Amino acid sequence: MSRPSGRYLRSTSRHQYSHRHLGMEQTMQSVTFPTDDQRMLTGNLHLPEDFDPAGSYPAIVVAHPAGGVKEQTAGLYAGRLAEQGFIALAADASYQGESGGAPHFLEDPYARVEDVRAAVDYLQSLDYVDAERIGALGICAGGGYTVNATMTDHRIKALATVSAFNMGTGFRRDWYGLNPDSAAAAVLDEAAKQRTAEAQGAEPATAPYVPTEIDENTNRDMREAHEYYLTSRAQHPNTKNQFLFTRSFSKIAAFDAFHLVEDLLTQPILIVAGSEAGSLWHSTELYSRARSPKKLVVVDGGTHMDFYDIPQYVDRAVAEATPFFNENLAR
Repeated sequence: MSRPSGRYLRSTSRHQYSHRHLGMEQTMQSVTFPTDDQRMLTGNLHLPEDFDPAGSYPAIVVAHPAGGVKEQTAGLYAGRLAEQGFIALAADASYQGESGGAPHFLEDPYARVEDVRAAVDYLQSLDYVDAERIGALGICAGGGYTVNATMTDHRIKALATVSAFNMGTGFRRDWYGLNPDSAAAAVLDEAAKQRTAEAQGAEPATAPYVPTEIDENTNRDMREAHEYYLTSRAQHPNTKNQFLFTRSFSKIAAFDAFHLVEDLLTQPILIVAGSEAGSLWHSTELYSRARSPKKLVVVDGGTHMDFYDIPQYVDRAVAEATPFFNENLAR
């Protein structure tokens, strides 16, 4: 067991949580665990300050955004949940960060959903985790993936999303959801041509998750995404802001994280999003379709990225999630 190098601190100049570890009081362990098809995932397991290995704790799987890694917002939320007495696991997705899977930089929604299930497997293997008190929290695309995993894995007893994003639907309809699903067909045509070229020896095509350059035409959320991922605000060497275009898009295009949510999601769900987020439509759609006990919290003034590390928004999300999980993971 190793102690990380810090508690997340507010930056007085940038007004965000620092993603550098500067003396966190709770313990954090680096762990590895397999998926069904034996990809090895690498995660950080956050433990409460007064952790007792002989105890029995509720636990939370925390899923990171597409293109993110465990050291960014997922690790921030896992650390904050550990401060509230939960065991919290943030792991790099398959094909991403320090986790296994080849080719690297593949964004595979079905693998991402399986990653959540594998994380539950791992948590249930720990003597100090109460196997009947496991929840999940997903941020951005991690929110969509945890919805899909929770629908089909009822070992997860409660679910929270923060700035939720349904990866397949979002790619088809664009950021604001204004395009028809059929808009993806033209992109699939290009993907088919590129796959043929790659089969004949061309270099694999990659695409960025967030804009590498921004200008006056870049929408607010994408400007903030650029700042989060590609500047000192939260840039991390384990994420390269790229995914394999051809192989990823063919998997993403027909994916719908919310398919059958009306019928298969029986667990309580908390949905937190900002009123100014271009992605808000994912959260409102999820809320309108879910039939299980549900709560939607739309935080006035918040953008999509504000919930990644801006203190007033992270604090609000944690303040909502803590009693939600305490209530729904109670014995």
